[in-house]
Amino acid sequence: MSTHSNHPFHLVDYSPWPLTGAIGAFTIVSGLVKWFHQYDNSLFILGNVITLLTIYQWWRDISREGTFQGLHTFNVTLGLRWGIILFIISEIFFFIRFFWAFFHRSLSPTIELGSLWPPIGILIFNPFQVPLLNTAILLTSGVTVTWAHHGLIENNHSQTLQGLFFTILLGIYFTILQAYEYIEASFSIADAVYGSTFFIATGFHGLHVLIGTTFLAVCIFRHINNHFSNSHHFGFEAAAWYWHFVDVVWLFLYISIYWWGR
Repeated sequence: MSTHSNHPFHLVDYSPWPLTGAIGAFTIVSGLVKWFHQYDNSLFILGNVITLLTIYQWWRDISREGTFQGLHTFNVTLGLRWGIILFIISEIFFFIRFFWAFFHRSLSPTIELGSLWPPIGILIFNPFQVPLLNTAILLTSGVTVTWAHHGLIENNHSQTLQGLFFTILLGIYFTILQAYEYIEASFSIADAVYGSTFFIATGFHGLHVLIGTTFLAVCIFRHINNHFSNSHHFGFEAAAWYWHFVDVVWLFLYISIYWWGR
């Protein structure tokens, strides 16, 4: 195949990673079913290993195409921008359904819940303790990722490195506090509709924080290896956009579930 083309678009090569990714996702779901019914998580772990290996190798190929092969032209990056915008919009609707479920139940609690919200017997978290600290952590991380972005635009390697490092550190800190909150919770996902909406909404948000932290970890690795320039760094921009999305979702979660819903 010729390495030169007479157009600015990227016609991708054949790749095994969509197939291995689909196999990994199917194995994870099958592993969850096996875990729930037979109390054996070995298939679930295998699915995660397949998915992580796929992610590593697929991202490696994309980084190579964009950084070393020069295939991410202006037209291609424009398409990538629209792709991440549409992806984030789909994620917004993903979280809307959790808020919908929460408000549907909390605004008119049924007699089975004691006609009260939170339901009788649910001891909720104080919104001005760990949840408020988590809010401060995520808002601060939004500042540090913007600091890193401005450092990149201004060709300041060390400022970008420091901003990314502190953002990742704050993301890990948030995850640890969220795990601590789950351990200390007086209710479980099985405790009425409050427990299920609380753990599903905050749990999926926590998963998105882990994914966003992974994106930023890849960015700091690429930055150390000089993959980004002040005009060619869409991989970092996409990770920053995703991180800001995670910040905003948490603000809505904090205001709705922790503060208003108590």
